[in-house]
Amino acid sequence: MREFIKMMRQYASPYKPYLAGAVLLNILSAIFNIFSFAVIVPLLNILFRLDTAQYAFIPWGTEGYSFKDILVNNAYWLVSDFSAQHGAVTALLLLCAVMIFFTALKTSCYFGSAAVMIPIRTGIVKDIRNRIYNKILNLPIGFFSQERKGDIIARMSGDVNEVETSITASIEMLIKDPILIVLYFGFLVFLSPEMMLVMLTFVPAFVWVMGVIGKQLKRQSLEAQTLWSDTMAQVEETLGGLRVIKAFNAEKKMSDRFEGVTDRMRRKINRVNTRQASAHPVSEFLGTVMIMAVLAFGGYLIIRGKGLFGGSFMDASQFIFFMIILYSVIEPIKELSRATYGIPKGLASMERINRILEAENPIQEAPDAAGIQEFKDRIAFEGVQFSYESGREVLKGVDLEIPRGKMVAIVGESGAGKSTLVDLIPRFYDATGGRITIDGKDVKKLKVKDLRSLMGNVNQDPILFNDTIFNNIAFGVENATEEEVIAAAKIANAHDFIMEKPEGYQTNIGDRGTKLSGGQRQRLSIARAILKNPPILILDEATASLDTESERIVQDALDHLMSTRTTIAIAHRLSTVKNADEIIVLHEGKVVERGRHEQLIALDGYYKKLNDMQSL
Repeated sequence: MREFIKMMRQYASPYKPYLAGAVLLNILSAIFNIFSFAVIVPLLNILFRLDTAQYAFIPWGTEGYSFKDILVNNAYWLVSDFSAQHGAVTALLLLCAVMIFFTALKTSCYFGSAAVMIPIRTGIVKDIRNRIYNKILNLPIGFFSQERKGDIIARMSGDVNEVETSITASIEMLIKDPILIVLYFGFLVFLSPEMMLVMLTFVPAFVWVMGVIGKQLKRQSLEAQTLWSDTMAQVEETLGGLRVIKAFNAEKKMSDRFEGVTDRMRRKINRVNTRQASAHPVSEFLGTVMIMAVLAFGGYLIIRGKGLFGGSFMDASQFIFFMIILYSVIEPIKELSRATYGIPKGLASMERINRILEAENPIQEAPDAAGIQEFKDRIAFEGVQFSYESGREVLKGVDLEIPRGKMVAIVGESGAGKSTLVDLIPRFYDATGGRITIDGKDVKKLKVKDLRSLMGNVNQDPILFNDTIFNNIAFGVENATEEEVIAAAKIANAHDFIMEKPEGYQTNIGDRGTKLSGGQRQRLSIARAILKNPPILILDEATASLDTESERIVQDALDHLMSTRTTIAIAHRLSTVKNADEIIVLHEGKVVERGRHEQLIALDGYYKKLNDMQSL
């Protein structure tokens, strides 16, 4: 329950006015319900002539009478006096009208309390989704190399839906039902303290049963949601690898694998739902046993003609009223028990959500971080080291300078640390040793937003969004005009193919740009970098996946882009970096050679071996 209270403090705080309104309306609903049922007593007396006593008004505060005795007596006197003056039928119709009036007030308050809860439920779910999404945006890239995308999607969809159905749906019960239980029990004590002694013997049984049934729900629900994540992860993998699956005729293999995951999830969910479904019949049974026990005990006292501790006991009509209120309290008790079973399921999902929300971000901006608006001199790597959390060392004491306006190429075999090296500059990762400076300033002491605004990226796999061509080019540049976007597209050799599209720049390119060819996607990525106009350009094998014709067009666009900028280019194809001002050769995380193309060939070392291999 502490976890639930912590969650409510975190997410329900913005909705305190709604919560206060729900509490007030539920209190009024319970009070009006009691008043509406209270009318039953005089109705029964009039219909069946159960009460032949003569009543006289007793002044309030009269000695020798309790407040309860005066209240009951004066209520009976008021009804009997009205009946004597206007007739029993008129009194009966008036009491029916009064009951309808109080019922209308009760149902109005009940509806109002339910309506007030809707913004709380939907608001909490919206806030959770927004927090997850914003956390995903702010977490470093390294976090997602350890998490499956399908699992993250499952937490935002399945886990948040479980929180909505299990927890936020229970909030209404947790507000309404305790109020009803307290008020109804309080009124029952007011009616007959001795009858309440019988009832209270059943309360520990209710609590014990709720504890036994709900004990394992959280653990089993957590396992079920983990299996749901496995399901979503396989769907995501299938969509991404559909071409390979079909090429290798692996449809049956993938289908069997998916069926195995879903079957395990079904069995786990069956156990969870079976345990939860047992709550209602068990509480129904206990409620019936309690009512029958009270009925038998109360009937005995009525037949006996006096109370348990001596003195008079309630009459038959009052006892019926007592039983009606007692039956009314059973339903909120059962609803509250269902809520206590549902909450552990939601808390299991919330625990998975919190693994994202509470994940630490190692890329922290210093409190006194300095701004940087321009790049004037050079980028310097000073003894830079980097290791992943697994302990695998990727970079080992790299020293490197990249002067402003120069093109520096980084080459080496796969796994040499090329991409990791350039990812340290915009702080996608942080170096675990040494430091990186821009114009003599440590990048860890600069504002992250300012640092990244100095850089533009063009990757081997262009990252595009399911949006229009215009919005993809203008991505990251606020208030970009149509003229600016077109100018950038022309420089990137993209304008002609864009204008061939039926809707031109307003053409939607599909998920990740699937409606375009590889060369067209890359040219849009270059146009986006041109529009941003960064002083530092990072090219990560920008032409590696293109055919010869597309590579020629894209390389021409890149030449335009690089002509006035400092460029850091990662390349597998050495032919694309022959004209670089300096080529850095990485091998096993170390700089083993550096120089221009001709100088490195003359060294007859590692670079020449790479060059000769590509020449074969």
